[in-house]
Amino acid sequence: MNLLLYVFILFGALILFAAFFVVKQQTAAIVERFGKFQSIRHSGLQLKIPLIDRISGRLSLKIQQLDVIVETKTLDDVFVRLKISVQYKVIRDKVYEAFYKLDYPHDQITSYVFDVVRAEVPKMKLDDVFVKKDDIAIAVKTELNDAMMVFGYDIIKTLVTDIDPDAQVKEAMNRINASEREKIAAQFEGDAARILIVEKAKAEAESKRLQGQGIADQRREIARGLEESVEVLNKVGINSQEASALIVVTQHYDTLQSIGGETNSNLILLPNSPQAGSNMLNDMVASFTASNQIGEAMKKKNGE
Repeated sequence: MNLLLYVFILFGALILFAAFFVVKQQTAAIVERFGKFQSIRHSGLQLKIPLIDRISGRLSLKIQQLDVIVETKTLDDVFVRLKISVQYKVIRDKVYEAFYKLDYPHDQITSYVFDVVRAEVPKMKLDDVFVKKDDIAIAVKTELNDAMMVFGYDIIKTLVTDIDPDAQVKEAMNRINASEREKIAAQFEGDAARILIVEKAKAEAESKRLQGQGIADQRREIARGLEESVEVLNKVGINSQEASALIVVTQHYDTLQSIGGETNSNLILLPNSPQAGSNMLNDMVASFTASNQIGEAMKKKNGE
């Protein structure tokens, strides 16, 4: 008798324990009674009739993500692989539709993603696929929302997270990019070289100008010194011609002395007699006189 009582107590405890169940946060439990839909239970401690009601399934109400890789061809006949990330969730008020109307939601979403991507990408060139990837994502989201809303699924967002062309195409694109950068670098180098040449030419021109100015100043100072020397000699009774001859002879010997003082100087042959200096002076004076006479004659002729 006691054993039978213990069995009934144990059986009652099991029945009571089976009557309660817990549903986690952001989860929905579907309860059926004899195989027919009875109710949807949300988070918390719930009660059901043991042996009559049963939990046929649970659906997560959290946002989930499905990654779909699609291979297709672009308008310029380039095969490309796109990774589409679809973020979705079960609508709280449509748990019944999500559980009973669709057996494999992942397969359904994947089919729609394939359909939309293979309809949109062939209209674009490869470069446009990279630029307009957001347009592809929007098109996928719009198509999925229209289709999956009926089944109780809300498409939160779709993202084109990767675009992977064929390996040979990527290598060609890298070569084009490298060639373009080398072209730009060559242009910069050419501009730099041109600027250096221009600046060097400007510097040389300025150097020549300053050099010419220096020579002119030097000759001016030499002429002024000669003039002062002639005036000094005239004051001691030496006329201008004699003074000029004396200056020429002095400079002649000063030049010879300067050349002789240089150890690495080349051989230079100069007249070294005193008459040579006087002859040079006479030749110079004669040349200047003849030049002046020719100039005066030409002026008179032009005046007539």
